[in-house]
This record gives sequence, structure tokens and C-alpha cells, in this order.
Amino acid sequence: MKKKVVVLGSTGSIGENTFRVLMNFPEEFEVLGLAARSRTDRLAEQAAALRVRYAVTGDESRRDELARKLPAGIRCGAGLQDMIELASLPEADIVVCAVVGTAGFLPVAGAIRGGKTIALASKEIMVMAGDWINALLDRNPRARIVPVDSEHSAIYQCLQGRRPDEVARLVLTASGGPFRTASRETIAKATFEQAMHHPTWNMGRKVTIDSASLMNKALELVEARHLFRVAPEKLKVVIHPQSIVHSMVELSDGCLIAQMAMPDMRFAIQYALTYPERRTGGLPPIDWDKLASLTFEEPDGSRFPSLDLAVTALRVGGTMPTVMNAANEIAVEKFCRGEIAFPEIWSIVEKTMGGHCVRPQSDLEEILAADREARSFAANLKP
Repeated sequence: MKKKVVVLGSTGSIGENTFRVLMNFPEEFEVLGLAARSRTDRLAEQAAALRVRYAVTGDESRRDELARKLPAGIRCGAGLQDMIELASLPEADIVVCAVVGTAGFLPVAGAIRGGKTIALASKEIMVMAGDWINALLDRNPRARIVPVDSEHSAIYQCLQGRRPDEVARLVLTASGGPFRTASRETIAKATFEQAMHHPTWNMGRKVTIDSASLMNKALELVEARHLFRVAPEKLKVVIHPQSIVHSMVELSDGCLIAQMAMPDMRFAIQYALTYPERRTGGLPPIDWDKLASLTFEEPDGSRFPSLDLAVTALRVGGTMPTVMNAANEIAVEKFCRGEIAFPEIWSIVEKTMGGHCVRPQSDLEEILAADREARSFAANLKP
């Protein structure tokens, strides 16, 4: 029987790659519904191509606009509640969450309550509320998260068949972004266009800027801590410019298991959709004749303080990771609008974390309140 799929964030970078994978396996998957924020033209095109039953725009003001563009027979929805209902459809087997930032949090919670497999690309959800999400997963044992982030997908694959006591450390790789070798002076003057010029990956705006600041790796450290339920001291980051080794698991006997592939998000997406099986999807294999070398470096915390912020968030715990994530989202938007210099991203996150009164991540309202407070605090900070 075909697996029934829902895709949240279908018109973004991850969503478009998910669309390509789904189009490549029409005999494997039935796509029930798609959701996207505001690109109603593309959402309608995808809905028609995949012959879905439901299409939802996250922007309630665009409901009529989307309805006019959809083929007959596709039910139109709009707003957060319709996204939650889409993610909670009783007949759905897999919910792909590729929504940028924390907008997918409540739909993912609904999918967990519905016992779905969540193919999770939105790292911010586990950063914002990892303790709360894990407690919800424990109460709904039919649900599970299969990560779509390339680093966490790699670790997930390397951990298959391993007992927790066999695992010494999880090693996340980072490309280093466009400023890996740049001086402090160059980073201080970095433009939006320079930050968007990633050397190995083709990603959306938010993730690309996070990669340039290494905040993506800070978020991924916190996400890994919750996804794999490991102590913070069992997490490490190394810079790997070629982006061929997507991450590694160090075992208790000192051996390393690495997952390698070309830097193409379809590998992780296809694995999450077909898990626990693998399929031939025509994805590009590694060309060993052209691969000159694989190199690894220690991150430079003096130029990129993001990882130190993550270490603080992990050490303090509670709602501190929630605040780190929220402040970063605000700071990235400010940089993209030209309101702050690139290093101010780190400064805004650090100041917001410093002003936060930490609460446990056990109550949903406390988490959402901490998120709102951090966004307001960060938005009002002046350069």
C-alpha cells in the first residue's frame, strides 16, 4: 500500500526537494495535502501535479487567492488551525515538516498526537521545545521523528542497530559557510549577498544565513541533544568544507562510523520517506575520480561565537534554547533587512539570552511565553 504523505512548507527549498522526491516515486506515495506560507501560485502548481486533496496557505488573507488558483476538487484551507488539521489527518502516515523557523511547532505537535511519522527538517522545533516534544513522544509511542537535516539524518543512519552504551560521541560536520577563512574585519563588513553565497549547499535564505554565522550548527547541537537523547558532553562539531561526510558517530571502542553522500538534500528526504527501507532514486553518487580530499578543522570560536552560545543554552537548559532560537530568528531578519551588521546577529542572541529568566520546558504556555518575550526583547535591541 502507498504511504500517505502531508508536506508542510512545500514551496521552500526543502519542500521543493521533497516535491522532486515524491514525483519520482508515484507508486510509493500518495500525497494527501500540501501547505505553504504565501507562494500560492507554486502551491497550486504542486497541488495539481501531485493530485492532492488539500492545499493550505499559512496566510489567512490569501485563502480566496489560493482557492481561485486550485484545480476543482482540491479543498482549500488557510491559517494555523488548518495547518494543524492537515498535519493531524487520520489517514496520514508521514508528515514532512519543512516550515522555516518555529511556525511548524503546533502542527508537528498535532502530528505526534496523531501517531504519525514526522520527517523533520525544521530544527527550530526541537531547539524551541525539545524537552516538551520528547515528553509528548513518550506519551504517543506510535509517533516517531525521522530527521531530515543532513547532519541528523546521517547520525540517525549511523546509529541504526547500535545500543546507547556503544556510543561515545556524536560528531556533527559543518561546511564552515562562505566566511570559513575570512578575517574578523571581512566578517564585520559582510553583506547579505556575501552571506548568501554558500560554497556547497543550495538552501533557503534563513538556513543559508545561519550557515554563514554557524548558528545553524548551534541549533543543530541542541537539536541533536534532544533527538538522540544524549548528554551535551557527547556532542562535537568539526568543520568539513567538502560537505561529503554529513556527520559521524564515534563508538566506545574508538571507531568512527560516517555517513557520506553528495551535498544534496534529496538523500536525507528520500531516506526519511522510505525508512526503514532504501530505494534507488537516481541521486548522484560520489565521483571518486573527482574527489581530491576530505579535510577536517576545529571551529574558530573567536570568529564564530555561535557554538559557545549553544554550549551555554545546553548547560542552562529549560527555556534558554527557546530564547536562543527566537533571538536568532529576529536577528537574521534584521540582518536581511539591512538594519544590523552581520556580527550583530551574535550580539543580539547573546544579549537576549543574558536577559532571560529561565523556566522549565515542561509547560507549553511557558515555552510559548518565553519565545514571545525573547522575540520582543531582540526586536527592541538597537545596534
